[in-house]
Amino acid sequence: ERLRDNTVSEVVLATDPDVEGDATALYLARLLGPLGVTVSRLAHGISVGTEIEYADAASLAHALQNRRLFGNA
Repeated sequence: ERLRDNTVSEVVLATDPDVEGDATALYLARLLGPLGVTVSRLAHGISVGTEIEYADAASLAHALQNRRLFGNA
């Protein structure tokens, strides 16, 4: 409902960098894309295989700054 009233312009996905995380991110991007919001995913700054809850603040900030668009958004 929050996405339907146009108050949200971007959704940043922060799933684990594994096959299940990739599948979840793709699923969510496909659901959210038609609603007109930009869908992006955390990128550089968090090592592959690292659990998101163990990322330090600087790495997480860098990942947010360098996020990439997901899909056609």
